[in-house]
Amino acid sequence: MEIRPARYDHPDAVSLDELVQQEYVRRYGDGDITPLAPEMFAPPHGTYLIAYDGGRPVATGGWRRQEDAAEGYRAGDAEIKRMFVVPEARGRGLARRILAALEADARAAGCSRMVLETGIKQPEALELYASSGYAPVEKFGLYRTYDDSRCMAKPLTAERRH
Repeated sequence: MEIRPARYDHPDAVSLDELVQQEYVRRYGDGDITPLAPEMFAPPHGTYLIAYDGGRPVATGGWRRQEDAAEGYRAGDAEIKRMFVVPEARGRGLARRILAALEADARAAGCSRMVLETGIKQPEALELYASSGYAPVEKFGLYRTYDDSRCMAKPLTAERRH
Protein backbone atom coordinates (compact mmCIF):
# COMPACT_ATOMS: atom_id res chain seq x y z
CA MET A 1 0.00 0.00 0.00
CA GLU A 2 1.39 3.38 -0.99
CA ILE A 3 -0.04 6.77 0.00
CA ARG A 4 1.11 9.73 -2.04
CA PRO A 5 0.10 13.35 -2.60
CA ALA A 6 -1.80 14.26 -5.75
CA ARG A 7 -3.70 17.19 -7.16
CA TYR A 8 -7.42 17.18 -6.45
CA ASP A 9 -8.02 17.24 -10.22
CA HIS A 10 -5.73 14.24 -10.93
CA PRO A 11 -7.68 11.58 -12.92
CA ASP A 12 -7.47 9.09 -10.01
CA ALA A 13 -8.77 11.74 -7.60
CA VAL A 14 -11.62 12.57 -9.97
CA SER A 15 -12.66 8.92 -10.31
CA LEU A 16 -12.56 8.37 -6.53
CA ASP A 17 -14.51 11.60 -6.00
CA GLU A 18 -17.22 10.27 -8.33
CA LEU A 19 -17.42 7.12 -6.18
CA VAL A 20 -17.69 9.07 -2.92
CA GLN A 21 -20.44 11.23 -4.43
CA GLN A 22 -22.33 8.04 -5.34
CA GLU A 23 -21.91 6.91 -1.72
CA TYR A 24 -23.39 10.20 -0.48
CA VAL A 25 -26.33 9.83 -2.87
CA ARG A 26 -26.97 6.29 -1.56
CA ARG A 27 -26.85 7.43 2.05
CA TYR A 28 -28.37 10.92 1.90
CA GLY A 29 -30.19 11.12 -1.43
CA ASP A 30 -27.84 13.79 -2.78
CA GLY A 31 -24.13 14.47 -3.31
CA ASP A 32 -21.94 16.89 -1.37
CA ILE A 33 -22.38 20.39 -2.81
CA THR A 34 -19.41 21.91 -0.97
CA PRO A 35 -17.46 23.95 -3.54
CA LEU A 36 -13.98 22.44 -3.82
CA ALA A 37 -11.13 23.37 -6.16
CA PRO A 38 -7.64 21.91 -6.66
CA GLU A 39 -6.00 25.09 -5.35
CA MET A 40 -7.64 24.55 -1.94
CA PHE A 41 -5.54 21.41 -1.46
CA ALA A 42 -2.26 22.87 -2.74
CA PRO A 43 0.55 23.15 -0.18
CA PRO A 44 0.97 25.03 2.10
CA HIS A 45 -2.81 25.62 2.27
CA GLY A 46 -3.68 21.93 2.18
CA THR A 47 -2.85 18.57 0.68
CA TYR A 48 -4.67 15.75 -1.05
CA LEU A 49 -3.64 12.12 -0.70
CA ILE A 50 -4.42 9.00 -2.70
CA ALA A 51 -3.71 5.48 -1.46
CA TYR A 52 -2.75 2.91 -4.09
CA ASP A 53 -2.88 -0.86 -3.83
CA GLY A 54 -0.83 -2.42 -6.60
CA GLY A 55 -1.21 0.72 -8.69
CA ARG A 56 -4.99 0.89 -8.21
CA PRO A 57 -6.36 3.99 -6.40
CA VAL A 58 -8.38 2.77 -3.40
CA ALA A 59 -8.63 5.64 -0.91
CA THR A 60 -8.42 9.41 -0.61
CA GLY A 61 -8.44 12.23 1.86
CA GLY A 62 -7.44 15.84 1.94
CA TRP A 63 -7.25 18.89 4.15
CA ARG A 64 -7.63 22.55 3.38
CA ARG A 65 -7.07 25.63 5.51
CA GLN A 66 -10.45 27.04 6.60
CA GLU A 67 -10.49 30.12 8.80
CA ASP A 68 -13.73 31.91 7.83
CA ALA A 69 -15.23 32.98 11.16
CA ALA A 70 -18.55 33.80 9.47
CA GLU A 71 -18.92 30.07 8.72
CA GLY A 72 -17.86 29.01 12.21
CA TYR A 73 -14.19 28.25 11.61
CA ARG A 74 -11.28 29.47 13.76
CA ALA A 75 -7.83 30.77 12.91
CA GLY A 76 -5.54 27.77 12.49
CA ASP A 77 -8.27 25.36 11.35
CA ALA A 78 -7.53 22.64 8.81
CA GLU A 79 -10.65 20.96 7.43
CA ILE A 80 -10.71 17.33 6.33
CA LYS A 81 -12.51 16.67 3.04
CA ARG A 82 -13.17 13.64 0.85
CA MET A 83 -12.08 10.88 3.20
CA PHE A 84 -13.09 7.76 1.31
CA VAL A 85 -12.07 4.12 0.94
CA VAL A 86 -13.51 1.95 -1.82
CA PRO A 87 -15.71 -0.82 -0.36
CA GLU A 88 -13.39 -3.69 -1.27
CA ALA A 89 -10.43 -2.04 0.54
CA ARG A 90 -12.27 -1.22 3.78
CA GLY A 91 -11.30 -2.73 7.12
CA ARG A 92 -7.55 -2.59 6.46
CA GLY A 93 -6.74 0.62 8.34
CA LEU A 94 -6.39 2.81 5.26
CA ALA A 95 -8.64 5.62 6.49
CA ARG A 96 -6.73 5.72 9.78
CA ARG A 97 -3.39 5.89 7.93
CA ILE A 98 -4.61 8.69 5.67
CA LEU A 99 -6.08 10.56 8.63
CA ALA A 100 -2.75 10.39 10.52
CA ALA A 101 -0.86 11.61 7.44
CA LEU A 102 -3.29 14.52 6.99
CA GLU A 103 -2.96 15.49 10.65
CA ALA A 104 0.84 15.42 10.47
CA ASP A 105 0.86 17.49 7.28
CA ALA A 106 -1.56 20.11 8.66
CA ARG A 107 0.47 20.31 11.89
CA ALA A 108 3.67 20.84 9.87
CA ALA A 109 1.89 23.61 7.92
CA GLY A 110 1.22 25.42 11.20
CA CYS A 111 -2.44 24.53 11.70
CA SER A 112 -3.62 24.18 15.28
CA ARG A 113 -6.91 22.28 14.92
CA MET A 114 -8.23 19.65 12.53
CA VAL A 115 -11.97 19.92 11.88
CA LEU A 116 -14.44 17.89 9.87
CA GLU A 117 -18.10 17.59 9.05
CA THR A 118 -19.79 14.25 8.51
CA GLY A 119 -23.29 12.93 8.85
CA ILE A 120 -25.31 10.60 11.02
CA LYS A 121 -25.73 8.18 8.09
CA GLN A 122 -21.98 7.50 8.14
CA PRO A 123 -21.59 5.66 11.47
CA GLU A 124 -18.24 4.16 10.47
CA ALA A 125 -16.86 7.67 9.88
CA LEU A 126 -18.18 8.88 13.23
CA GLU A 127 -16.52 5.88 14.93
CA LEU A 128 -13.20 6.39 13.12
CA TYR A 129 -13.02 10.04 14.14
CA ALA A 130 -14.14 9.44 17.75
CA SER A 131 -11.58 6.64 18.16
CA SER A 132 -8.91 8.95 16.68
CA GLY A 133 -9.42 11.66 19.30
CA TYR A 134 -12.03 13.86 17.62
CA ALA A 135 -14.82 15.35 19.72
CA PRO A 136 -18.10 17.04 18.79
CA VAL A 137 -17.87 20.84 18.39
CA GLU A 138 -20.20 23.67 17.46
CA LYS A 139 -21.26 23.28 13.84
CA PHE A 140 -19.45 25.10 11.05
CA GLY A 141 -19.36 25.19 7.26
CA LEU A 142 -21.90 24.69 4.53
CA TYR A 143 -23.95 22.01 6.33
CA ARG A 144 -24.00 23.68 9.78
CA THR A 145 -27.79 24.15 9.68
CA TYR A 146 -28.55 20.52 8.69
CA ASP A 147 -29.96 18.29 11.45
CA ASP A 148 -28.09 15.19 10.26
CA SER A 149 -24.73 16.99 10.12
CA ARG A 150 -22.09 16.38 12.80
CA CYS A 151 -18.97 18.50 13.25
CA MET A 152 -15.91 17.30 15.12
CA ALA A 153 -12.44 18.64 15.92
CA LYS A 154 -9.10 17.58 17.31
CA PRO A 155 -6.30 19.85 18.53
CA LEU A 156 -3.10 19.48 16.51
CA THR A 157 -0.95 21.23 19.09
CA ALA A 158 -0.42 20.11 22.65
CA GLU A 159 -2.02 22.22 25.34
CA ARG A 160 0.62 23.99 27.39
CA ARG A 161 0.47 23.43 31.15
CA HIS A 162 1.81 26.01 33.55
